[in-house]
Amino acid sequence: MKQGTLKTKIRKGDLVRVVAGKEKGKEGNVLSILSEKQSLIVEGLNLVKRATKPSQAHPKGGIMERESRLHLSNVMMVCGSCGKVARIGKKILPDGKKLRTCKRCGDVLDKTS
Repeated sequence: MKQGTLKTKIRKGDLVRVVAGKEKGKEGNVLSILSEKQSLIVEGLNLVKRATKPSQAHPKGGIMERESRLHLSNVMMVCGSCGKVARIGKKILPDGKKLRTCKRCGDVLDKTS
């Protein structure tokens, strides 16, 4: 791990709730995690406006809205079973596989396949 990076238990696709800042109380799915910047991008939250040049995807260009990053410390994962924000623990199975669990209700957060 490089200096300045932060290992996180939150992964892409997880449902998170913002617990601090201007977006407090809003929820969304994680689109990407930027470990070097200790932040993540959440779908539909922290929208900023950017001026863009015309391209094939956006022939007219103009002012576009897109998601900006949030710091990891400002979000918490939402448990699927109890529906509340929860700290994340881990459970190690006998075969050595690690699963993320909700510390509030004890339910497994990972999808088993």
